[in-house]
Amino acid sequence: MNYTQAKAIISGGASGLGFATAKSIIDQGGKVALLDINAEQGQKAVESLGANAIFIQTDISNEADVDSAADQAAKFMGGINLAVGCAGVLGAGLIHSKRGPMPADYFQNVVNINLVGSFLLTRAASRHMQNNEALKGERGVIIHTASIAAYEGQVGQTAYSATKSAIVGMVLPLAREFARIGVRVMAVAPGVFETPMMEKITPEICEQIAAGIPNPSRFGKPEEFAQTVQHIFENEYLNGTTIRLDAAARLQ
Repeated sequence: MNYTQAKAIISGGASGLGFATAKSIIDQGGKVALLDINAEQGQKAVESLGANAIFIQTDISNEADVDSAADQAAKFMGGINLAVGCAGVLGAGLIHSKRGPMPADYFQNVVNINLVGSFLLTRAASRHMQNNEALKGERGVIIHTASIAAYEGQVGQTAYSATKSAIVGMVLPLAREFARIGVRVMAVAPGVFETPMMEKITPEICEQIAAGIPNPSRFGKPEEFAQTVQHIFENEYLNGTTIRLDAAARLQ
């Protein structure tokens, strides 16, 4: 498959990595459905993408929301053959801090958005993909966003790293299960990227972080994530694994 045939549902699609992926698909003639909880950003994003894009306000951690969004997306695009999970929260925090112990519901919220949301998107998208007409035996591709924090989590990333590690762990069993319906499952583990999550960090700290990235010594660009997603979609031999996209960065 190639992007001219793409009918993509993208969670977290109103900004950052998700929006860059959506723009790449639209620019090459495909269709996209943006799922995001931020209605204002979502409307602006879809207006900039044009008639082949739709925005559906969605709480990715809500089962009914995600199932309904997938149905709306499939109706708009005439099916779904690509799902990209970019919705997520950093959920930074210490288990024990000056403010006291981390509340269980704070940890649970990170799990609900990052991990349960990935499961719900997988389930909803694959429900539609399994009914697609097979192209050379292929009916769809599901790509989730992990993180290098899945492998080298930092202090304060317990919740975030746990969910990203779980996404890495889901990929192979999903790929094996979905082989029977012709759906591939992959994940991308980005390093430090220019996304809204990084906007709260001071320029000085950003420079220090960039200096520790071997080559090139800079933050990743959302367009580079989008290029990786396209390659996965178009390369039918990529399945069941996670690609690190991090310029050889290893967190210390």
